[in-house]
Amino acid sequence: MDQAIFSKSVPVFIILSIVFGLCSWLAGQAAARGWRSIRVALAYALLIAMADRFLLFALREASLMDPMGFAIALVMFLAVAALAFRWNQVDMMVSQYPWLYERTGLLSWQAIPGTDFGGASHAKTATD
Repeated sequence: MDQAIFSKSVPVFIILSIVFGLCSWLAGQAAARGWRSIRVALAYALLIAMADRFLLFALREASLMDPMGFAIALVMFLAVAALAFRWNQVDMMVSQYPWLYERTGLLSWQAIPGTDFGGASHAKTATD
């Protein structure tokens, strides 16, 4: 198990985790800032996890096809990308539409009371 996580070298694992974690953050940020779906950020996180596994294989002779090591990296980078996506999405909604939305937490927003955009009563129906 230790070998799957650290891939024979703790410093290399930590350095690559920091570098590729930053890449995952930037992928989530770019997807949110471009008004894209979260699926785009998660797809990039998948590619980043594959690159991480390859570099561990190339630099430290770790197993390329190690499912546990890949799964750990994938979960870590998916979480970072999703967090960055949501953080930036909230920031954009609140800063670009300050008359409509207010921040309710680090990862959430709501319609300002009194605006017409807060309820489900304004959902588009088949007769509209």
